[in-house]
Amino acid sequence: MKIVTLLLSVIASLYSASGWAVAKPIPDPPAINATSYILIDFESGRVLAENNPDEHIEPASITKLMTAYLVDKAIADGDISLDDMVTISEKAWRMKGSKMFVEVGKQVSVEDLLKGLIIQSGNDASVALAEHVAGSESAFAGYMNHQAQLLGMTNSNFVNSTGWPHKDHYSSARDIAVLTQTVIREFPESYRFYKEREFTFNEIRQFNRNRLLWRDETIDGVKTGHTEAAGFCLVASAEREEMRLISVVLGAESDKARTQSSQSLLNYGFRYFETHQLYRAEEVLKTARVWYGEQEQVSMGVGRDIHITIPRGRYGDLDAAMEIDREISAPIAQGQQLGQVSIKLDDELVLSENIVAMQNVAAGSFFVRALDSIKLMFR
Repeated sequence: MKIVTLLLSVIASLYSASGWAVAKPIPDPPAINATSYILIDFESGRVLAENNPDEHIEPASITKLMTAYLVDKAIADGDISLDDMVTISEKAWRMKGSKMFVEVGKQVSVEDLLKGLIIQSGNDASVALAEHVAGSESAFAGYMNHQAQLLGMTNSNFVNSTGWPHKDHYSSARDIAVLTQTVIREFPESYRFYKEREFTFNEIRQFNRNRLLWRDETIDGVKTGHTEAAGFCLVASAEREEMRLISVVLGAESDKARTQSSQSLLNYGFRYFETHQLYRAEEVLKTARVWYGEQEQVSMGVGRDIHITIPRGRYGDLDAAMEIDREISAPIAQGQQLGQVSIKLDDELVLSENIVAMQNVAAGSFFVRALDSIKLMFR
């Protein structure tokens, strides 16, 4: 059995009945001329706009997001370092397309190669880093696919580290958004490279192809891509008033089109939506009686930070309710589900999250268990 307890009407005390926001309809997203696209909130993951988000698309140089991510993981794991000097192979040197212009046989630091990969979209840098991490680019592609599986990127398959065209090399707008979320969340120090407008290597100055970096101060990444088959692609991210959005536009008809489409999607998201943190992972939401345990109370909360993205101006209209198990008995393991919290807007469920124990509670002594059995008989 469950007992339903009203947890709160979120910040209702801040609003008078006459001052509550009047619900306004949200317009349709802007018309985007691209093969597929998606717009998501970084914290909550809510999709704000989409079209063919799971279609298999050639990702071109957006592939390098995964390459850079695996390099960052190798650094974090202590397998390589930014100061490592990488000897440039002939394969890396011969790569066509965009390059940072490394020279065969020369040594270049991982940090410079990472900048050349991210800022200049260097295919030569990408291959050099793949070989340094995994020994060969083909072995590195295996790492890419393994990591894609771990991240739940179910519509992606990687054959190389650069995005060079291949019939078996593909991804999707949704998968790329998930990967971008992960890059920003796990490696903020490395993510700062994505907003750099230029990088000079070997006395050759090259500019970041993401034109949004010059148009909008709130945009701090992420990556462009282009091949004849893929069209013009752009992953963009911006942060305004502590709200971050990620847009992915794949298969636009021109550099100008991908730039304008990405800007339009981001502006739409910031104009009509807002994101709030509702609960923190370490926050105690409730304590409850424990039967048959060494202690009589258990603290409960959520297992992760909880954010919600809603139409702008509707925060005061949210209703939250907590359902807790009526009879909670020891032993209890930390993280064990003991109930659920539900958030509604206009009687529509917008978020549901498990309520879990925040500590272990061991079984009590024979005397405690016997006494609690008697108490429950008369409850």
